[in-house]
Amino acid sequence: MPYEGLVASIGRRSSLRSRAADLDRADAVLARIIPSGSLEQIIYRVDALHRLEERGARVMNSPRAIERTVDKFWTSALLEQCGIPTPDTVVCETNEEAFAAFRELGDVIVKPLFGSMGLGMIRVSDEDMAFRVFKTIEQIRGVYYLQRAIEHEGRDLRAFVIGGRVLAAIERRSDGWRTNISRGGTACAVRLPEPLAALAVRAAAAVGAEYAGVDLLPARDGTIYVLEVNGIPGWRGLQEASGVDVADAVIRQLTLQAP
Repeated sequence: MPYEGLVASIGRRSSLRSRAADLDRADAVLARIIPSGSLEQIIYRVDALHRLEERGARVMNSPRAIERTVDKFWTSALLEQCGIPTPDTVVCETNEEAFAAFRELGDVIVKPLFGSMGLGMIRVSDEDMAFRVFKTIEQIRGVYYLQRAIEHEGRDLRAFVIGGRVLAAIERRSDGWRTNISRGGTACAVRLPEPLAALAVRAAAAVGAEYAGVDLLPARDGTIYVLEVNGIPGWRGLQEASGVDVADAVIRQLTLQAP
């Protein structure tokens, strides 16, 4: 059902529908995307999920988990709070603070606060590039999210966590610093060692996600960093590489506690 078709009525005929579909009759709701839009549109769409959950529908992931994972700052803060290794990060609103952070960190990945699939990410390692990137963010009144670039071997791991366990995992490789399959990376199925599987499960739990795509980055110094916890993960590449029926597992988890 499209978010753009949401119509909420309050009063004698209280209801929530998407076009012709009566969402108040749903036992369970699987949120598969929060479409881009204005701040008001995005808040309204998440509010609709909150309303459904508060009226007894089974919503997965929960609206609160979605709010935590679509916001990279909140995700990073929760990971740190739970003692999970994540790269040094600075989030700010002024050009001056962004430049100060860049000079301290040296080589950074600048990411949009909201975004996925590697879209909008830029690696900045010199002041000329920093000036251009930061000026653009300033002009759109954006938030600066800078994360220290981690030296690695051109690979990372995506673990698909569901119901407190790792369902499947893939290793993604590329010739550059971005390994997203949607950005040209390649993938093969792997079996995670128990410590890495446990780390992925902890990361999903840190944001309250029942299912999540957790990105793990093995650094050259041996540290394993959690880069991202995606609360509305895609799974086509992982399913094709691993042969695991991810969609079936998601539906089984969704209906586990549905009325």
